[in-house]
Amino acid sequence: MKRLLHTTFCWLALGLGALAQPIDPEKLNTMIEALTRLGPEAVKANPRLTDALGKVLTATRGTPQFVQLVEQFKVADQNSGLLEVAAKHPAAEAGVTALRLVLASGDTVALSTALKGTNVVFAARLVEALGNTGAKQLPALLLPLVTDPQRDGIVRKPAVRALARTQEGAAGLLQLAREDKLPAELKFTASAELNAVRWPELKAEAAKLLPPPLGQGDKALPPVAELLAMKGDAKRGAEVFSREAVGCAKCHVVNGQGVDFGPALSEIGSKLGKDALLESILDPSAGISFGFEAWTFETQAGEEIFGLLVSETGAEVSVKTVGGAVTKLKKSDVAKRHPSKLSSMPAGLQQAMTVQELADLLEYLATLKKK
Repeated sequence: MKRLLHTTFCWLALGLGALAQPIDPEKLNTMIEALTRLGPEAVKANPRLTDALGKVLTATRGTPQFVQLVEQFKVADQNSGLLEVAAKHPAAEAGVTALRLVLASGDTVALSTALKGTNVVFAARLVEALGNTGAKQLPALLLPLVTDPQRDGIVRKPAVRALARTQEGAAGLLQLAREDKLPAELKFTASAELNAVRWPELKAEAAKLLPPPLGQGDKALPPVAELLAMKGDAKRGAEVFSREAVGCAKCHVVNGQGVDFGPALSEIGSKLGKDALLESILDPSAGISFGFEAWTFETQAGEEIFGLLVSETGAEVSVKTVGGAVTKLKKSDVAKRHPSKLSSMPAGLQQAMTVQELADLLEYLATLKKK
């Protein structure tokens, strides 16, 4: 043992002397191997080795090695570093293990702060990692995010998906739906997830409280996962897009063709994945694009004008109505104005096409990418 300690100190002395600069990966791995061979008890019993371990942790922070070391040597007070790894690798073993270590520590202050913080991308990735842990703490941590109107959808939607992966979380979402506390903008995501859970009683209740969208002939559509897995034909999808009964081209421009009312879709496939494209079709009001919020204007003469607010001056407003025409209204002629909670894109477009045509339309939209 003394010989092993001597050898270890030699390796550590060689490596740690250079910690002010980046350590050569091979040398760092040798240092980690030396500490590992000694084991947690020997390292904790020796102040020099404990100090060495701390410096190695600093050098490996943000990497899977960091998680392995924290777990093996049972190092406390490393939650912030563990959260970094969880956010970097939310779907990998290292990220999931990192969050499990945080939860096992009993100290979730840093985690709760991050989930509520201003870095929504970081928070969303932590939510994804949490969902992969299947931890019993999920409802307590994530249900408040779901019901918080101040939190961004980029965090709340993954929270719904994560909750639906555990029986307690799914039950919590259904309780919100039962009490009419589930935000409208999250109902599509909740419906898609809860109608596909593996617990029969919860699945049956979801079908009643949050029924899946109806397709052609008022028949329930297949689960979202099944729709996304279907093979579509982009050429046929382009035909569906232009079809009068579906009406996509009445409001959207693709490569110079169509009506300039809603967002241009020429590069939509570069911006959204198929899952987000499907949601925008089945639940258009769930994620209204900035600048495309609809308004309703009521005039003194009793007319109602619905459309997008294009511009506004001190004397008048310009409103783009469905079809692309711009109407100018004098403010003195406007009796009331209020933003709409609903998208200008009508709901139920999927009912004008077969399930296969919906898959074809998705495939077409996914091909519209930046050239």
